[in-house]
Amino acid sequence: MTASILTGRAKVPNLSADMEVGSDKWKEVILSGAGTFDIQIDSRKMDRFVAHSLELIRWNKKTNLTAICKPFEIAVKHVLDSIIPSLMIPRDTKTLLDIGSGAGFPGIPLKILIPSLSVTLIDASRKKVSFLKHVIRSLKLEKIDAVHIRAEEMAEMAGFENKFDLIISRALTSLESFVNMALPLLSENGMIVALKGNVKDPEIRAARVLLKNHAISINIRQYKLPLLQDNRTIVSVG
Repeated sequence: MTASILTGRAKVPNLSADMEVGSDKWKEVILSGAGTFDIQIDSRKMDRFVAHSLELIRWNKKTNLTAICKPFEIAVKHVLDSIIPSLMIPRDTKTLLDIGSGAGFPGIPLKILIPSLSVTLIDASRKKVSFLKHVIRSLKLEKIDAVHIRAEEMAEMAGFENKFDLIISRALTSLESFVNMALPLLSENGMIVALKGNVKDPEIRAARVLLKNHAISINIRQYKLPLLQDNRTIVSVG
């Protein structure tokens, strides 16, 4: 197990309670936060971040997709929190599975940021999958699909064993449980990535016990969420 810290400094925009998704202030939050980690976002990608976020707000009024629905929080806790892990994705990654995608985080922002990825989003909630399919159509995203299924069920279906180069999830369950459900779906030399707040040693130890018969290492990277300074941990297995 190795640990490292991602660092950076963001210029804090003049924040306002009346900030709207898609406004210059909102875009500056994302651009400044991404710039902290040398992540480049062009206008087309930004437009898609805006479109996804606007649809999230609209749908969230009638369907419980997320408790994080204020514009500033969407920019930082959804968009930035989803794209910072792109720094961990190997360049030769072709297929990505987002388990428990919910409202599309981190899978959709990662797809927007890295268009070459072939992405599969899965969730146990039919309503959330309906939203994901709607966003995929609205944003005209290609090589991405949303499926109403659990990871355990997918692992038992033909064609999905060892299929995905990278399997990712954000605060889905314990690290041990996530790794256990992801392993059957992971390709040879693939990587499992868990996005978390703080991770305690017992959780890491439990995952190490699970992996004791596999030639797989666990790496931990910690950073502060831009502008909010919330603790974040990226645990990569592979």
